[in-house]
Amino acid sequence: MNENNALTPFRIDIPQADVDDLRRRLADTRWPHPVPGRDERTDFSRGTPLTYLRELADYWRDGFDWRAQEAALNEHEQFTTVVDGQTFHVVHARSANPDAIPIVLNHGWPGSLAEYQRLIPLLTDDFHVVIPSLPGFGFSTPLSGTGWELARTTEAYAEIMTRLGYERFAAHGTDIGTGIAGRLAAIFPERVIGTHLGSDGQVLGLVGVKLPYPDGLSDEETAQIEAVRARGSADRGYYEMQNHRPDTIGAALADSPVGQLAWISEKFKTWTGDAYRTPDESVDRDQLLTNISLYWFTRSGASSAQFYYEGEHSGVDYWATASTVPAGWAVFDTHPLVRQVMDPDRAIGHWSEFTEGGHFPAMEEPGLLADDIRAFFRSIT
Repeated sequence: MNENNALTPFRIDIPQADVDDLRRRLADTRWPHPVPGRDERTDFSRGTPLTYLRELADYWRDGFDWRAQEAALNEHEQFTTVVDGQTFHVVHARSANPDAIPIVLNHGWPGSLAEYQRLIPLLTDDFHVVIPSLPGFGFSTPLSGTGWELARTTEAYAEIMTRLGYERFAAHGTDIGTGIAGRLAAIFPERVIGTHLGSDGQVLGLVGVKLPYPDGLSDEETAQIEAVRARGSADRGYYEMQNHRPDTIGAALADSPVGQLAWISEKFKTWTGDAYRTPDESVDRDQLLTNISLYWFTRSGASSAQFYYEGEHSGVDYWATASTVPAGWAVFDTHPLVRQVMDPDRAIGHWSEFTEGGHFPAMEEPGLLADDIRAFFRSIT
C-alpha cells in the first residue's frame, strides 16, 4: 500500500447516452411467456413474478428520475482513492459538530452507497460519516484484478480512514459489512472505538452452516430453527451461483437491466420484514431503483458477484474475528432464538431487538437504526 495516497474529488455524472440506453433496453425487453394459474404479482415463491417485474420495469423506464437521485447522492462530498492497486469510491459526510466521532458504514450485497441515503442525515449531528463502496461495487469499479475479498478489503478500509486523518473511528455494518466491521475491530483494536452490527431473524438460517447449534434447545426450538433454515435454503440460489459461477451470471446482469432488476429486487422481498409487502412497499421505490441503477450503470452486477467467489475460495474464516473492542448488536425482524444463537453467554452488553425492519435496516427503519447506533456509541464513549 505504498502508492499515491491522493484523495481525488468525485462527482456522479452518468452520461446521458447511458441513461437513454437503459430506457431503450427496458422498452425492448424480451419478456418470458407467463405461466398460467399463478398470481403473477404477489407470488414470489418462484422468484420475482412477471407481472410485478413488468410494473417495476415500466416505472424504472418512464417514472424514475435518475437525475434527481444523482443530484441527491451528489449532495455529499465524495472522492476516489487507490489502495493496493484498486480504486475505491468513498462518500464523506462531515459533521458540523467538533466532537463528532468518525464512523465507517459498511454495506453488503445487494447494497451500495444508496443504502445509507436516509441514514446519513440522521447521524451527522454526532458522526463524521464515511461510506466506502466495496471493491467491484458501485464506483469502486472496475476491479483491478482477482483476490479482492473481505480480509484484503478490511485492510484497505483501514488505510482509507488513515488517509482521511481518522486514527480512531467507529464502525457499523450489515451483511458483508458485519464481517468487515468485525474484522476491523479484530485486526485494528487500537483504532476501532466500537462496532455496531445490524442483523435480522434470518441469521438463524446459518445455524449448522456457519454457526453452531446452541446447547439446551427444546424439540420445539430446534424445529423453529429448522423452519428458518428451510426457508433460507430456498433463497440460496444467488449465493451458490455467485460463490462458484460469477462469470456466468455476471454476463446476464451486465447485459440485461430487467435481469439485474429481478436479481436484486427479489432480495427486497425475501429479506425484508413484512412477508405481505412487495419490495417497493418494504423500502422506498426510488431508493430501491437508485440502488439497482448504480449496479446497472457501473456494471457491478457482474463484478460484485466476484466478491462472493473470492470469499468462498480464500480459505479465511470470517466468523473467527474475536475482539476485545466493545460491540453492539441491533436485530431487526427478530426471532426469540436469535440471541440464544448469537450471544448464548449474554456477553454482548448492547443488544437491541426490533420487530420492525429486516435485512436492510438503513432503508427500512433508518430512524430506529440511527437511534440505536447513537445510543450504543454514547454508552461507550
